[in-house]
Amino acid sequence: MSGKIIRIFRVVVRTELHQEFEAKFSSISKPVVDAAEGSIDCSLGRPTEWAPDEYVMVSRWEGIGSLKKFAGDRWNEAFIPPGMEPYIESCTLHHYEQFDGPIASN
Repeated sequence: MSGKIIRIFRVVVRTELHQEFEAKFSSISKPVVDAAEGSIDCSLGRPTEWAPDEYVMVSRWEGIGSLKKFAGDRWNEAFIPPGMEPYIESCTLHHYEQFDGPIASN
């Protein structure tokens, strides 16, 4: 991967912790990503009826190098800022190379 990277972090939070989690997700986690060198943008999503306890953070990065500066050698694992650990029941993380058209043919 050499282009921009889309990072999708999904987290399951118990229903009774949603309000408290949302406040900290937007005031702790998002600013950490927003301030990171190489971070292009970051969006948060809250649960819907189809996934009632799942939140998402979708961020875009200049490249793998930016992610490594942000999260270190374990960039391909979830980075949980201090203070957010108690809310997380489970989480997943996936990375995708951004593209805006068909794959170029050789």
